[in-house]
Amino acid sequence: MAVAAVRLSSRSGLPSLLIYLGIGIAIGQDGLGGVIFDNAELTQLLGYSALVVILAEGGLGTKWKEIKPALPQAALLSTVGVAVSVGVTAAGAHYLAGLDWRQALLIGAVVSSTDAAAVFSVLRSVPLPARLKGVLEAESGFNDAPVVILVVAFSTAGPVDHWYVLIGEITLELAIGAAIGLAIGWLGAYGMRHVALPASGLYPIAVMAIAVSAYAAGALAHGSGFLAVYLAAMILGNAKLPHAPATRGFAEGVGWIGQIGMFVLLGLLVTPHRLVNDFVPALVIGLILTIVARPTSVFAALVPFRMPWQEKTLLSWAGLRGAVPIVLATIPMVGDVPGSERVFNIVFVLVVVYTLIQGPTLPWLARRLQLGDGKEAADLGIESAPLERLRGHLLSTSIGPTSRMHGVEVGELRMPKGAAVTLVVRDGTSFVPAPTTVLRHGDELLVVATDPVRDAAEDRLQAVSQGGKLAGWLGAGEAGGAAAGEAGGARPTGEVGTAPAGGVGGALVRFRLGAFRERLSKGRGSR
Repeated sequence: MAVAAVRLSSRSGLPSLLIYLGIGIAIGQDGLGGVIFDNAELTQLLGYSALVVILAEGGLGTKWKEIKPALPQAALLSTVGVAVSVGVTAAGAHYLAGLDWRQALLIGAVVSSTDAAAVFSVLRSVPLPARLKGVLEAESGFNDAPVVILVVAFSTAGPVDHWYVLIGEITLELAIGAAIGLAIGWLGAYGMRHVALPASGLYPIAVMAIAVSAYAAGALAHGSGFLAVYLAAMILGNAKLPHAPATRGFAEGVGWIGQIGMFVLLGLLVTPHRLVNDFVPALVIGLILTIVARPTSVFAALVPFRMPWQEKTLLSWAGLRGAVPIVLATIPMVGDVPGSERVFNIVFVLVVVYTLIQGPTLPWLARRLQLGDGKEAADLGIESAPLERLRGHLLSTSIGPTSRMHGVEVGELRMPKGAAVTLVVRDGTSFVPAPTTVLRHGDELLVVATDPVRDAAEDRLQAVSQGGKLAGWLGAGEAGGAAAGEAGGARPTGEVGTAPAGGVGGALVRFRLGAFRERLSKGRGSR
């Protein structure tokens, strides 16, 4: 059911986590299954385990070149942004929803963490600029650590430590976790490159074991295990390890198991008929979080950076919540904090309702802010299969109904050197294309690419799908065109002007001809 739900969610835009929660509720005590489950401690333990695997999978799939420029912004969002969000949300929960200060602070801390699983899954289908994707990925990987520390502090008996003590504890734990994660990731990558394992199937297991060990070491050293596992996995994922594609595929499968199990278990833990009394407070607090706290935290944390307001607005709306807040809401339940069950119920309703609103509307908002076009990117889904012995990849892609690859000749794709379209499937018939073969909507392409140009080939296909045959020459599909041009030498030297998307007729195309004149003068001199 959960695997089928992934397909359903990809078509409808509904986040799959809500379907998993629904499965858990359906088999729970108020559903058809009648299963009675109320073990918050076991839920927290298994939830932490699932989060470790999800963060490891996210780290392995994070590209360093995309996340590197976003590290300062993500660091401030995960610290200053979290502090602002906790304060604003807690104040709203206390004054508008009538919660006492401990409950308000708990809810403020719990819901201030963006969910890594929700963010990673949504970013797979929403084509955002690389910088924004890097900020969102890094923030979701980093902000779990300070939030866990705050929730544990607010859940302890007695008075809460002074704010400067909490800041010191958070800073120390983050530093310890970061140091351990970087060290274990580097040592693990070095060992994996220099030690040959007897079977290829052991490499994915070894990589995941190293990532989980980073969490264990960080937690035992009283540091942030969540930060440690994310950083270690990110280093491993960018280290060009043997059998890397198979490792990422294995990690993705284990990550899906973690998501499915965690959400179903949380659905089992909740008792739906007890949510009625807390429904309105959850809506009020969620509205404060979404409309006031999150935007305030984003704009306050990003003051030192010159980011357009459109990007800040999208970052404000993209603060998706998922299983992480619900798992963190079990911490006060395990600690027998007064009113903890109400906190859990409010968080559960808040996550479900506002994920229903934010998830499906994120692609629409990105298009309205002119930060991406979901239709064009979604019309070119690229799948990759490794060719280990040949040191290459098979890329399989389908040309969707709105893709601008329609009408482009195979030779006009200008694939990077080392990549080629080897097969076209059209109307159930496969054939080897010629350079003059014209591509059509509905065609399926098989592209062979060597390891060094695999990413450039995929970028080029995406660029042509969005910008047509002139992508990279006239500004359309700039990133992809640049990547492909650098790899294959296809881009002209100098700057290129822009032309209307429908064609170049009547448009002024300006080339800087300095390089051409220089070559011409050299030719005359030699002659």
